This record gives sequence, structure tokens and C-alpha cells, in this order.
Amino acid sequence: MSDQVTITDIKMPFMSMVVFMVKMAIASVPAFIILSIIGSITFALMGATFGSIETYFGPKQF
Repeated sequence: MSDQVTITDIKMPFMSMVVFMVKMAIASVPAFIILSIIGSITFALMGATFGSIETYFGPKQF
């Protein structure tokens, strides 16, 4: 037996929604900083690992 619920409407005052959206925007700033740090570390490691391959297999200078 499956109990399914269907939501048809949400009643929320406008100012409450504005406060919620401002809080969500403020909370996204630390998340963006953390993801930027993780991405920078990942690309630095990939650059250090795969960037040195060009030294061995890149175009030869005579």
C-alpha cells in the first residue's frame, strides 16, 4: 500500500518569503567559497600531475 501526498498550494506571506530568500542568498556565499577552494585544489593537482606530461611528450625544441 502506497501513501501518496499531493501538495496543491503553499500560502506564505510576501515578507516572510523575502526574508527567506535573503537568508538563502547569504547562506550561498560560504558555500561558493568552499566550492571555489575545492575546485582550485583539484585543478592545481591536475595541473601538477598532467602538466608535466607535456615536458616528455610535447613538441621538441631543437
